Amino acid sequence: MKAVVYKKPYEVAVEEVPDPELQHPNDVIVRITSTAICGSDLHMYEGRTAAEPGIVFGHENLGVVEQAGDGVTSIKPGDRVVMPFNVACGFCVNCVRGHTGFCLTVNPGFAGGAYGYVSMGPYSGGQAEKLRVPYADFNCLALPPGTDHELDFVLLADIFPTGYHGCELAEVTLGESVAVFGAGPVGLMAAYSALLRGAAKVFVVDRVPERLRKAEEIGAVPIDFSEGNAARQILEQCAELGGADKGVDAVGYQAHSDSGAKEEPAVVLNSLIEAVRATGMLGVPGLYVPADPGGPDEQSRQGMLLVAIGRMFEKGLRMGTGQCDVKRYNTRLRDLIIAGRAKPSFVVSHELPLDEAPMAYEKFDKRVDGFTKVVLHP
Repeated sequence: MKAVVYKKPYEVAVEEVPDPELQHPNDVIVRITSTAICGSDLHMYEGRTAAEPGIVFGHENLGVVEQAGDGVTSIKPGDRVVMPFNVACGFCVNCVRGHTGFCLTVNPGFAGGAYGYVSMGPYSGGQAEKLRVPYADFNCLALPPGTDHELDFVLLADIFPTGYHGCELAEVTLGESVAVFGAGPVGLMAAYSALLRGAAKVFVVDRVPERLRKAEEIGAVPIDFSEGNAARQILEQCAELGGADKGVDAVGYQAHSDSGAKEEPAVVLNSLIEAVRATGMLGVPGLYVPADPGGPDEQSRQGMLLVAIGRMFEKGLRMGTGQCDVKRYNTRLRDLIIAGRAKPSFVVSHELPLDEAPMAYEKFDKRVDGFTKVVLHP
């Protein structure tokens, strides 16, 4: 089958790789119809992780079940399904408690597994024609047959639940003001989720004009940090309370300074500490890593950042972190899509055949030609 294979920093190729096979009675093989390129894929693409050449990328996957193992009971060949990016067993202590992003079974020695991602287990990615899904009864979310809502449903694999997770971590609720840093796909989903949860005002911080326009289109207030300190701009609009009620970091460790000229891995965290009012809450679904080979200094290369913890303590802020437990949210978000209450596909900028993945990676990475979210169709 064809698949997107990592070759070296800034280079992927579409190559022939062996078809996946059933390895356990609980496996299924899914024929992929839609698979998205994620901002997290760019960390590997840029050589900012320990990913080795040969890994097949792709953790945002939707398709139709082609084969099912003898132990699979709830889905069958022909069923249309979307898979959380988390590979999870469903029965370990973390899965039972709903923390499927931190499964203790699927990746021994590490809490959590994922498709096509470095250090996240032996699971090949779905930017390919087919995908093996383990623990399929647990990991496959059934969808209505056909092709309706294809672009909405594929976003249930990661970015829609992850944006929602940022709001959940920050406990965003009715009538609040929310500062979202980052207007990439996850940031836009966090802003959209905040509005779905009843937030009164949502600020979205970025410097890419196309992204800020998208934020404005959904009813958020765009904040261009290249025009001045983002926290200060937000504080000017929330003077009564001394800041926004809640904040979401949808950027992570590759954050840039106000000028955009250099990386400052802790700048978003420190900006949120200033932008959110005393006793507010921060949700951090943006990716931070224990080691960054391309970090701008020795501390950040070891995953240690200079965060204003004293200021955070002084303001009585609380913070929730960690990757999204997609299973916690995906059924309800699917039903919002089916009911016409949510349409997250507004973030999708391009639909392309799998063969055009190398070009899409290059343009998405450079943030050019309007490439904000790409869905590939094998």
